[in-house]
Amino acid sequence: MAEPSRPLRVLIATDTYPPDVNGAGYFAHRLAEGLAGRGHRVHVVCPSEVGDPYVTVDGAVTEHRLRSARLPFQPSMRAAVPLGMGGHITRLLRRFDPDVVHAQSHFTLSRSAMHRGRAEGIPVVLTNHFMPDNLYAHARVPRSMQSAVGALAWKDMVRAAGEADHVTTPTPRAAGLLREKGFAREVEAVSCGIDLERFHPRPRDRSAARARFGLPDRDTVVFVGRLDAEKRIDDTIRALARILPERDAQLALAGIGAREQELRALAAELGVADRVFFLGFVPDEDLPLVYAAGDAFAIAGVAELQSIATLEAMSTGLPVVAADAMALPHLVEVGRNGFLFPPGDPESLADRLLSVLGSERTRRSLGEASREIALRHDHHRSLERFESVYVRLQGATPVPLRAEREFSARPVAV
Repeated sequence: MAEPSRPLRVLIATDTYPPDVNGAGYFAHRLAEGLAGRGHRVHVVCPSEVGDPYVTVDGAVTEHRLRSARLPFQPSMRAAVPLGMGGHITRLLRRFDPDVVHAQSHFTLSRSAMHRGRAEGIPVVLTNHFMPDNLYAHARVPRSMQSAVGALAWKDMVRAAGEADHVTTPTPRAAGLLREKGFAREVEAVSCGIDLERFHPRPRDRSAARARFGLPDRDTVVFVGRLDAEKRIDDTIRALARILPERDAQLALAGIGAREQELRALAAELGVADRVFFLGFVPDEDLPLVYAAGDAFAIAGVAELQSIATLEAMSTGLPVVAADAMALPHLVEVGRNGFLFPPGDPESLADRLLSVLGSERTRRSLGEASREIALRHDHHRSLERFESVYVRLQGATPVPLRAEREFSARPVAV
């Protein structure tokens, strides 16, 4: 494995970054912090969470927050304003002179950074976290149009990925999907990784963690993530209603999203409102306590390219019940650390939950296996792999396209 002979200079470009709540943003943040912790110089360019642009130093990471505006259908989310973006990124590249640009999406800001990086002769890495299914609800795409919109979105993604010198994605399933959609070059699967020291089994903290979130002391199924349509949390609530005659159980949902009121209404309709706890936004520093409060983790989503939350739950030692969809089967060894269920089948989900909530001995055995599987996803391994990619690309810096060089030289107002 290639080792850096000196601290690297890495520019991470991302269209979402904390305080945004999503897997891609969290990964970008952990990557930045992890690389900085290994002695590298790391700058992040991302949208401003307050609208106005600013630069700040967060620990060892320098953040360049670009001017942003609220998205039309998602007032809680912001996107960088295109006007002046290219010129700002070009000046940042020339001042910082990074060894590599690592983009976290193919959207506006990340794409501009990729394009400008190539124009400056800087190697570009792209990590794909994209699934059209995660955008349909946000953009309010009618179901009748989703197939056509998805095909166009994938075509655009593949075209943008062609600008990168190296493309990664979190799992083999996600890499295979990108190839299925027409990307002809190599795609490397590099796990998003998990901080095994931060997320670890802590059974002695269970009662205190439940008290911290106002949860009664009973069997607890947890979910961490956005309360949005593609997560299919309604299936988990329906499953909970089915298991209550047999188990004294409850569901704790940590996260916010557009469907919260619908989910509350569903819980009331099914007569389980007193068993579904909406914890709201949980600060990153408190997330380990959410998992510590649980006996099992359930995820019903069908658009997961890896699922960092599932990895966190596994690292904490929780059994997992997951939809048999996309990359989730990569994390579940059926009967060893949990079970899969057919997507959209609350009855099967309920049956699997009853299995993992069985005896204390069963839970402990499944949880120990979850932890063992999570060890394969140590974020230090992921950081080492990205370091190796960066070092290798330094010896094969691309020659900028003439048109790109001319484009980058044009004056751009900021």
